[in-house]
Amino acid sequence: MSARRPYVRPMAGWWRRNPWFVEYMVHEATALAVVAYALILLAGLFRLGQGEAAWAQWRAFLASPLSLALHGVLLLAFAYHAWTWFRIMPRTLPPIRFRGTRVTAATITGIGLVATLVASALVYVVVARLAA
Repeated sequence: MSARRPYVRPMAGWWRRNPWFVEYMVHEATALAVVAYALILLAGLFRLGQGEAAWAQWRAFLASPLSLALHGVLLLAFAYHAWTWFRIMPRTLPPIRFRGTRVTAATITGIGLVATLVASALVYVVVARLAA
């Protein structure tokens, strides 16, 4: 009697076969930008704890062309991550009704983006006033 070999489904590149999965994987990959920026902020806190000279060196690094380019890339990754997050949100929420009618996915995405922009502007204003 011959033993049958079990079927092994090929897993290499499974996410590249469906555009939705490609978008999802790119969205998840942009979370690495969040980790990178968190590490930059943690390094700043560490340098702040080391004293004024270390803090000044870290701030000088932030003003370097390399750092500015890195922050530009991180900003684009954050923007894409936020955009895809708010595009996915209507699919993950239960149906929302307002005055008897169902709220559309575009409305939910738009409200999320506007709320993010307003919150970001408020944080900017508060930090700018504290820095002055």
